[in-house]
Amino acid sequence: MFQMKAAMIFGCFEVQPEIMNDNRGRFVKVFHEEAFAELGLETNFTEEYYSHSHKGVIRGMHFQTPPADHVKLVYCVQGEVFDVLVDLRTGSPSYGQTATFQLSAALGNSLYIPKGVAHGFCATSDIATLVYNVSSVYSPDHDEGILWSSVKVDWPASSPIVSKRDASFGDLSCFESPFI
Repeated sequence: MFQMKAAMIFGCFEVQPEIMNDNRGRFVKVFHEEAFAELGLETNFTEEYYSHSHKGVIRGMHFQTPPADHVKLVYCVQGEVFDVLVDLRTGSPSYGQTATFQLSAALGNSLYIPKGVAHGFCATSDIATLVYNVSSVYSPDHDEGILWSSVKVDWPASSPIVSKRDASFGDLSCFESPFI
């Protein structure tokens, strides 16, 4: 039903579901509570939302701090994105490490992102729609981020479009993690 590939960041998984194509189109099951629970993964998602981005838009690097921190399950239903994760958990074996992925509607893949891992992406297609399932309700008082350009990855946009909010986040090297 699902192939779960452990990512370079502890507790993160790239999920590849079975995709069914026929003359009508495509059917993709992105979540199955029992399959996730068997691996000890969070299955209680309390909010779902999506972003719609133009090519070259960078969103991130976002997370919520305790006690409102959350697990995310993200996937792309239109276009494709270059997805980036950074482990902010001080006790993690992958603390400070980054991992990158291509998420796309064509691949049908998703990312399971545990608490304490920052998430961001760059839209690499003309239009990209990313769906987010999260395990806690949005809390403005716990909504945080780190500056996307302080993460040591090769972003695929030479002149990215970034919100004022995302451009105002502090540098990763100065971040004092509340995640253990």
